[in-house]
Amino acid sequence: MSRSERLFDLLNALRRHRRPVSGQVLADEMGISLRTLYRDIASLQAQGATIEGEPGVGYVLKPGFLLPPLMFTPEEIEALVLGSRWVADRADARMRDAALGALARIAAVVPPDLKDEMETSALLVVPGAPFPVDVVDPALLRKAIRTERRLKLCYRDEAGKASERVVWPFALVFFDRVRLLLAWCELREDFRSFRTDRVVEAEVMEARYPARRQALLKTWREAQEKSISKEGC
Repeated sequence: MSRSERLFDLLNALRRHRRPVSGQVLADEMGISLRTLYRDIASLQAQGATIEGEPGVGYVLKPGFLLPPLMFTPEEIEALVLGSRWVADRADARMRDAALGALARIAAVVPPDLKDEMETSALLVVPGAPFPVDVVDPALLRKAIRTERRLKLCYRDEAGKASERVVWPFALVFFDRVRLLLAWCELREDFRSFRTDRVVEAEVMEARYPARRQALLKTWREAQEKSISKEGC
């Protein structure tokens, strides 16, 4: 176990105890010596953790301390690296740059042992087939989703027939070969999915749609579950 991982576990152990707990009890829980425990507590206090107490009396973590955002376990590092590599390969250029930029910023400030974990991660992403080219910047679609704005679309179906829609976008779905925009369609008065590469034009409207995107996503998921249940009957 790395030192960063051990400090992370010690904080969690302290959080489980609402009342002062002796150093020996903590050391036994952690599987470390009492001397190592005292050093680790001093390290956490130096990082800003409000741990009150002293040897022979007990220790308690005062509420309000937030774990430094860059202290991860090796498994969390692997998940971050794998996810970022997948995004870099499957998402659009701006999301790719954002994923790689986030990894670089994390690697610049994590402890050396965790930086080594990032650089030597053996979880790889196999390059997928090229995505169809999007005419409309997917960043515009993401903006409409984040701000819960109506979206005016010019959309071409599989046969090439164009139609204009006003939709309430609430999610983007990433498949290996296509991306889908999930939305409530005012024209159809129902949920619809739109391939992003078939969106010819898009305009984010000033008007917000009369729902929260979380509520729309929940309703859509419930509809999908009902549809699957009917198919299985």
